[in-house]
Amino acid sequence: MTYILILVGCVFVNNVVLSQFMGICAFLGVSKQVRSSAGMGGAVIFVMVCATAITYPLYKLLEHFEMTYLKTVAFILVIAMFVQLVEIVMKKKMHALYKALGVYLPLITTNCAVLGVTLGNINNDYTFLQSLTNAFGTGLAFTLALLLFSGVRSRIEDNDFPQAFKGVPATLIAAAIVSVSFMGFAGMM
Repeated sequence: MTYILILVGCVFVNNVVLSQFMGICAFLGVSKQVRSSAGMGGAVIFVMVCATAITYPLYKLLEHFEMTYLKTVAFILVIAMFVQLVEIVMKKKMHALYKALGVYLPLITTNCAVLGVTLGNINNDYTFLQSLTNAFGTGLAFTLALLLFSGVRSRIEDNDFPQAFKGVPATLIAAAIVSVSFMGFAGMM
């Protein structure tokens, strides 16, 4: 039951993008097309789960040697390693998606949502399996937000806005409205 609560909490109540406003750069940059949103979501899920699988025992090791002050640097290095792995695989196997994601793929390294989930696992005193569940749920939440917003963006791009609202302003207003819609889940847990 705990794992289901963690998943539901990650995806709906504490959505990393729509409630905590982490990962906004990739959210706004990649959400123009459903295909690139799904690809980025899959890459983020992979990086979050794999990084959590490594950073959890790494933190325990740092804790054993009383060197927990190095956790942020160590976690970023682990995340960067997995992002490079994803980038290499996508470049070889999924070249069209690699091109579509462009600069946003390497930006997963600096995506605060990925670092936030690894640090959040430690701060919430999750077990290893709870940490993996949290990482997977947070990745799902990121993907859900991307896919929902790519649908919204495809609808607003064809509308006739006043000149002052065209482009980025319309996108930010739409993102705010999508974010407000997730506030309905706030009292759920």
